[in-house]
Amino acid sequence: MLTVPVRRLRRVLVIASGAVCISVPAEGQRVAPKGDAVYEATITELQAGLTSGRLTSAQLVDAYLARIAAYDSRGPMLNAMIRLNPRARAEAAERDAERKTGRVRGPLHGIPIILKDNYNTADIPTTGGSVALAGLVPPHDAFQVRKLRDAGAVIIGKANMHELAAGIISISSLGGQTCNPYDPDRYPGGSSGGTAVAVAASFAAIAWGSDTCGSIRIPSAYQNLFGLRPTKGLSSIDGIIPLSHTQDVGGPLARTVTDLAIGLDATIGGDPADTATRLLDGKTMPSFVQSLDSASLRGARLGVLASYFGTESDDQEAARVVRAAIDRLKSRGAEIVDVTISGLDTLVNNASVINYEFKYDLIDYLSRTPPPGAPVTGLADILDKGLFHVELEQTFRRREASGTRDGDAYHAALRRREQARAMVIAFLDTNQLDALVYPTMRRKPAIIGEPQSGTTCQLSAVTGLPALSMPAGFTADSLPLGVELLGRPLADARLVSFAYDYEQATHPRRAPSTTPPLVDGHAPRPDTMIVSATANGVSTRGRFRFDRTTRALDYSVSVSGVRPERILAVTLDRGTGAGNTGVLRRLAGPGSQLVASLQGTLKLRTSERSELLNGRMYLTVYTVDRPTGAVRAPLALDGRPAR
Repeated sequence: MLTVPVRRLRRVLVIASGAVCISVPAEGQRVAPKGDAVYEATITELQAGLTSGRLTSAQLVDAYLARIAAYDSRGPMLNAMIRLNPRARAEAAERDAERKTGRVRGPLHGIPIILKDNYNTADIPTTGGSVALAGLVPPHDAFQVRKLRDAGAVIIGKANMHELAAGIISISSLGGQTCNPYDPDRYPGGSSGGTAVAVAASFAAIAWGSDTCGSIRIPSAYQNLFGLRPTKGLSSIDGIIPLSHTQDVGGPLARTVTDLAIGLDATIGGDPADTATRLLDGKTMPSFVQSLDSASLRGARLGVLASYFGTESDDQEAARVVRAAIDRLKSRGAEIVDVTISGLDTLVNNASVINYEFKYDLIDYLSRTPPPGAPVTGLADILDKGLFHVELEQTFRRREASGTRDGDAYHAALRRREQARAMVIAFLDTNQLDALVYPTMRRKPAIIGEPQSGTTCQLSAVTGLPALSMPAGFTADSLPLGVELLGRPLADARLVSFAYDYEQATHPRRAPSTTPPLVDGHAPRPDTMIVSATANGVSTRGRFRFDRTTRALDYSVSVSGVRPERILAVTLDRGTGAGNTGVLRRLAGPGSQLVASLQGTLKLRTSERSELLNGRMYLTVYTVDRPTGAVRAPLALDGRPAR
């Protein structure tokens, strides 16, 4: 089947008069619903629109494609998507036709979703973000993809990821660097970074990622989402490009717990192709939606894993945010106790098997591709041909040179995994704990190009126990962080119910400001602010134009009533009506000759954008006669503080 890379498809997207059109004559005109019906919309809300006839699935696809066109390669340039599904609207129309006949398969019927690009799809290339696999079409859908299609979901496309899932910053040779919509200068978390960004930016209601050591939970934390790394074996990994078959799991990321539960119910279950799912033999499958309980935290006993908070100065900001979230768990009736598990860290830190399994698992996966087969045979071939992003070279060469799956070191690591699992379960039982609690990441998202540290991902990955990341709150510069709950084997639904109680009480979801609702199919126009003030014989007037999607602030400022040589500075300050509380940006320095017309463009940092949007940014002129500020004027939207 023909598939269209995302950037090529964007070039055939035409947005006019509020209608979104794709120039494929056989499929006709696409008309999106008025407004932005999909912005921050839940699966339940979308289903209500579909049931009432107010929306169609085809319209939902159009609306999501419009948001992708507006924000993925334009505006904040998030780069979350690798490839769009050219049949998405046709598949949506099929689901609409089924609905008209009275056939509704379930809560995902007609709901557009996104898959991480390591999930096999027999009709769309599956690349793992690697240019080496750019045209690889697998012979069959992944297990979870089959279940999603059976549930009536519509695949919009594939999300970018850290190449072959081998890291946590979401950069790849085929997809490039994905950016965080809360601050596009920072990493989104990985390796399911594109998946998380797509959900955070409302490119879909829900999306599927994978987690080998944190790759569902870390991007969930950094995108203000809910994400569960399920018990190993709760669902099949068949058809997911492997990083480590022992540690790999797959599952959804969502903006709400109910959406997460709907996605989990649709994709869990046993599979003969994945021996780990034998764990489910003879057991009753959980029902995540039915288990949701807004009083589930009452009487729960949670152990705060003190050693996972870190002791370095850069760890303290996240620690404060996560401790505040834990206080909110306590306010819901949970009993909170600080705990230490002696000897656990040593076991966990030496129990990863990724380095032993990756190259062999990849060879096995590629060998199963039928003729003409994969263009490469394995990691060594990828390295020899230079088919990788340079950011991955060191990691790939280390893993190519690592041990084997039948060596003593590998088997010792497997034994340590079993020991760590038994130790944690015994500790939970002995101390009558329902879950362990700790930061999903000890540090906020790093600036792109700098190292990303602070991971706590190993505990769940090594033990195979379920762990759920949920929004903990925000840093002072408006960056999301997560708090993680880890529970007993197959206690996944209980963790999700805890998160539901927390969510219903705290409402932690906050959408990124760089991807606001569309207006007639377009990103909203920049905000214009006209400011003026006179005081102490000095007048200033400014025209500001702020694009929320690019964070660009254009300015044109004039000052009168004072000679240029007597001006000390023209600045943008942080402040309130009572006065300034700090300088944010210098626009002109002492004695500037540009007093009559001071012009330029600033790219606001996350914290500066927050000050502007919350009405705390002021234009200030400092003079020799008034060195503490001669005149100041608030930046306002139509006379009102920006929101």
